[in-house]
Amino acid sequence: MSDVAAIERLVEKHVALKKEIAKIIVGQEDVIEQILLSIYTGGHSLLIGVPGLAKTLMVNTIAQALGLDFKRIQFTPDLMPSDILGSEVLDQNRNFKFIKGPIFSNIVLADEINRTPPKTQAALLEAMQERAVTIAGHQHKLELPYFVLATQNPIEQEGTYPLPEAQLDRFMFAIELKYPSIAEEIQVVKNTTADKKQVVSPLFNAQEIIEIQNLVRRIPVADNVVEYAVKLVNSTRPNLDSASAYVKQYLDWGAGPRASQNLILGAKANAAVNGKFSPDIEDVHVVVKGILRHRIIKNYKAEAEGITEEDIIDNLL
Repeated sequence: MSDVAAIERLVEKHVALKKEIAKIIVGQEDVIEQILLSIYTGGHSLLIGVPGLAKTLMVNTIAQALGLDFKRIQFTPDLMPSDILGSEVLDQNRNFKFIKGPIFSNIVLADEINRTPPKTQAALLEAMQERAVTIAGHQHKLELPYFVLATQNPIEQEGTYPLPEAQLDRFMFAIELKYPSIAEEIQVVKNTTADKKQVVSPLFNAQEIIEIQNLVRRIPVADNVVEYAVKLVNSTRPNLDSASAYVKQYLDWGAGPRASQNLILGAKANAAVNGKFSPDIEDVHVVVKGILRHRIIKNYKAEAEGITEEDIIDNLL
């Protein structure tokens, strides 16, 4: 199949996939779109939202519709690295045998990732970056495709361990979930309090998703779009002489090179699902907030004046 035909097929399947997900999840179209873009590019996503916004249900539904294995890990203060990676045990013949942990799955939901100590958070890092885990000196490869979708509650920060910047940077998107509209909430209540159960049919399989990821990487990008993305990320760095007075006033740190890479990958995926054969600057704008939101660090002045990350990104655009 040619790449042109493959993109046309992706557009059709992407529309069908969103319809399938909508059987269970009401609204939240932007959130679902960003999760799917991160999956089409092989990236990880961090979902930030208050309890009860169906974050777990959403990830489970997406995994079912994609035909992928799904495991959920509830992160707690006493969770140990071996609880997620697995461990070696002695079998009857007194040989060490590796028992796989829940991280061995296509989609891993790390629920309330900031509730667990840094040692356990760090255990996820190798899996996210290398797609492998090392136990007792042996490296075990994870099955592809592999995604970590982590959730975080923005309200209750007591007894939490904020994710370090290096780990936040591993997530392609930070996605904020908002409350549903009244019409959407009425629909949610009707759907969840009746005895009718919706069933989600798998529309993809693991191999097809790997092919989509390869297709997205093959999409050509014009030099001016790459230049625009890099200059945009560059403009978030307050320590550069070229930084604007606004950035120097409100930011402590800007985004690193991984943000530029993700902007181009996200723009490619966004172009593909909209039937375009090459991304333009508009596609960069669609993904920019989810990609930069968690990579720019505000200073006390911004906090005091109530300036949000979105305000800063809008100013840069």
